[in-house]
Amino acid sequence: MSAQSTALKADTGARTDAAADVITGARQRIDDLDGRIIGLVQERMAVSAVIQRERIGSGGPRVNLSREMEILNHYSEQLGKPGTALAMTLLELCRGRI
Repeated sequence: MSAQSTALKADTGARTDAAADVITGARQRIDDLDGRIIGLVQERMAVSAVIQRERIGSGGPRVNLSREMEILNHYSEQLGKPGTALAMTLLELCRGRI
């Protein structure tokens, strides 16, 4: 067994080279997905700021609670209870940025 093979298995927690290779590839995919998710969240924040600016500029409230409930319900329906927590985090990130 090479030092590189031993290190790769130690980094992944795998017990075989084949499993370590699969895990390494999957982790790279997750890193790519995370980058895209972060970019989408940043885009969502920017769009939310436009909505808030227009709503406040027209004399409306900063937050539209009925819309937030729609979002919470949608995430909950699609992802279960953790989806609600995710939606709450997104809403928190997107509130009051203007």
